[in-house]
Amino acid sequence: MTTTTTRVLEPADLDDALAVLRREPVANAFVASRVRVAGLDPWRLGGEMWGWYAGGRLQSMCYAGANLVPICAGPEAVRAFAERARRAGRRCSSIVGPAGPTARLWSLLEPNWGPAREVRANQPMMETSSLPADVPPDPRVRRVRRDELDLLMPACVAMFTEEVGVSPTAGDGGLLYQARVAELVTTGRAFARIDDGEVVFKAEIGAVTEYACQIQGVWVAPEHRGRGLSETGMAAVLHYALREVAPVASLYVNDYNLPARAAYRRVGLTETGTFMSVLF
Repeated sequence: MTTTTTRVLEPADLDDALAVLRREPVANAFVASRVRVAGLDPWRLGGEMWGWYAGGRLQSMCYAGANLVPICAGPEAVRAFAERARRAGRRCSSIVGPAGPTARLWSLLEPNWGPAREVRANQPMMETSSLPADVPPDPRVRRVRRDELDLLMPACVAMFTEEVGVSPTAGDGGLLYQARVAELVTTGRAFARIDDGEVVFKAEIGAVTEYACQIQGVWVAPEHRGRGLSETGMAAVLHYALREVAPVASLYVNDYNLPARAAYRRVGLTETGTFMSVLF
């Protein structure tokens, strides 16, 4: 008989955790990037990493921080994670991950945690390992300089509010969000086209591992939409990402955002999976 157990992983479990993350390196890029930098210490990681064991081997995990993220989780592991999450109470602002396990996790948690503010059940995950063949990169898209943070922040806040439905300045006045944007600028992973002091296009490379990176925060100023700037801008970001950061670039997008999906396809991104997000 196969015995199962669930426990909080510790720093000594790092090699086993990385082996699980490598099984789906693109889908797991967000969590893997955090583990790569912080290890498994909850204080540095910003949350606990729950491990599900079968027959004494680590098979699945769940990151429990600001987000709740199931990792390589089958139905039995999802049930175990849901039970632990129920006992702990909701501490996260979202549940996000591959659609199958995320949907199962939410179905078990909704009776206790619901209702959610919004459920996005179908978010295509797109990826590419090739530079855009048919769309030239916008030569004006470049890395944002540190002295341009104040210029970039309003665009980031506008993007976040438009995408998530709430402002990132709520609660702490945006201090944590500004710190995250500043980190991306400092590490050279924030990109923008800035015309006459105005951010026209922007995007960031959020998660980075040796296998893949994840592009986020793609945004075009409303008054400049419909001019193809998202395509040429994304082409520029992909040149940076694939040449300097990782061999695969990915992102996930809302299924109803048809213009964005079309733009991403034109720069060579293909749909390879489905994510799901539950927003509180």
